[in-house]
Amino acid sequence: MNAREYQLTSPVDKVDHVLGPQRAAVTVVEYGDFECPNCKQAASAVKLLLERFEDQVRFAFRHFPLEEVHPHALLAAQAAEAAGAQGRFWEMHDLLFENQTHLSAHHLRSYAERLELDMARYTAEMDDTVYLQRVREHMETGRESGVHATPTFFVNGRIQDVSFGLRALFDAVEAVLNRSG
Repeated sequence: MNAREYQLTSPVDKVDHVLGPQRAAVTVVEYGDFECPNCKQAASAVKLLLERFEDQVRFAFRHFPLEEVHPHALLAAQAAEAAGAQGRFWEMHDLLFENQTHLSAHHLRSYAERLELDMARYTAEMDDTVYLQRVREHMETGRESGVHATPTFFVNGRIQDVSFGLRALFDAVEAVLNRSG
């Protein structure tokens, strides 16, 4: 099966972390890893994408920590989910990418404190790995959809090859908008 044939097997739903309007013409889903340098670059590009196509694109982030090469990525994903449970996912998302080389447990805790999370709840949820199953589910739906590396993007359910640069993501969004507009 080539990359063009891969489809998103799990549509965006109410439990996903989403930016942009629900009824946007284009939905972009990223499977990412907080310790991945390419994902850090992609985070900046996604912000530009959302600015350029304001009110036309909705964006969802899903976890795909590459544990074998990024030893802190799984814990960082769980910390993002813990922050998300307190309504601060995107703030934690940004902090994790800004501080990508500092993702050990004590660093994650300091980011949670900086975001003024309920620290008793954060600590209990992290100690009990409350969000591990959710992260594993993201990984499983990613694999089912053909994700092998990060970042991997889907535009309206179709995998988008960005291996030659994130310009391809902008072009794919523009093409969908031109067809629908």
